[in-house]
Amino acid sequence: MTTGRFVRVDGVPLHVVVEGSGPPVVLSAGLVMAWFDWDQVAALLVARGRTVVRFDRPGHGLSAPATAPPTAAGEAHRIAGLLDALGLAGPVTVAGHSIAGFHAEAFARLYPERTAALVLVDTSIEEDPRTVWPAGVRTGAARVLGRALTAAGLPAALGPLARRAAVRASRTGGPDRPPPSAGGPPAARDLVRRVYRSSRVWRGALLENARYRDAAAEVLALRTGRPLAAPVTVLAGYDGSSGRGALRWLARQAELAVRLGARFEVVEPAGHLVMLDRPGLVARVVLDAGQRRA
Repeated sequence: MTTGRFVRVDGVPLHVVVEGSGPPVVLSAGLVMAWFDWDQVAALLVARGRTVVRFDRPGHGLSAPATAPPTAAGEAHRIAGLLDALGLAGPVTVAGHSIAGFHAEAFARLYPERTAALVLVDTSIEEDPRTVWPAGVRTGAARVLGRALTAAGLPAALGPLARRAAVRASRTGGPDRPPPSAGGPPAARDLVRRVYRSSRVWRGALLENARYRDAAAEVLALRTGRPLAAPVTVLAGYDGSSGRGALRWLARQAELAVRLGARFEVVEPAGHLVMLDRPGLVARVVLDAGQRRA
C-alpha cells in the first residue's frame, strides 16, 4: 500500500497520493476513511491510463488536524486548491464516497469548468437537513468529546479495533458474513495502527460529523443556483436483501439520481463500502463517467 507526500493547502498539510498518467481522477473517501481504502480502485484506474489523486481531508488519514469546522464549499475549494498545488489544471472526474459525496457535488457545482464528471459512491443523502442545536454548540460538543476521548487514551487503545469493526459491519452481509471474493483484502495492519491510534483522526471525524447536516444544507442550497454542467452518476451499493432499510436506501439513491439528472447504477452485492466490496465495478463506473463528458 502506497503512502504519498504532503502538500500544503490553505495552510494545512494534506497527505496526497498521485499515481499514473492521463486524464485526472480525484477520489475522496467517507467519514473516518483513509486514502488506502481506494487502493484497488486506484490501481485499476491507473492501469487504464488515468492520473489518480487520493487525499486525506484535514483530521483524516495522515493529514494534519482541521483548523476550522468543515463545510461543503470549503472542501470543494480544498479540492481545487490541491489540484492547483499539483499542477493539474485540466477538468477532472471527481468521485466522492458517503459524506464526501457532498464535497464532490459542491466541487462540481462551484467549479463546472474544472469538472469532467461527477460520481457519487453510495453518497450521503439528506432531503431535509434540519438541526436542533446551533452549529457552534455542536462543534463545541464535538471538540469536548474529542478531548475527553484523548485524555482517556481510547484512540490509542481501541482505535484500530473500532476501525476494523466498522469496516466489517459496512461490507456486504454485515458482520456475520464474509465479503465477496471480488472485494479486496483489508488494509495493512501497520497503516491501520498508524492512522487509527491517533487521536487526531477521531477528533477530526467528530468535528466533521458534527457539521454533517450543515454540509447537506449547503449542497441543497447550491442546487438552486449552481447547475451541474458535467455528467453525473449515482452509484448505490445494495446487499441484495429484502430488508426495509436496504430497500429504502436504494430508493433514496434512485430518487437522488432523478433529481440530479444522473445515471443510476446499482452494485450488488455490496455494502456501504462499495469500493472495498466491488472495486472493479467502481473503477468501471468512474471510467465510464469520464468518457461521457459532453
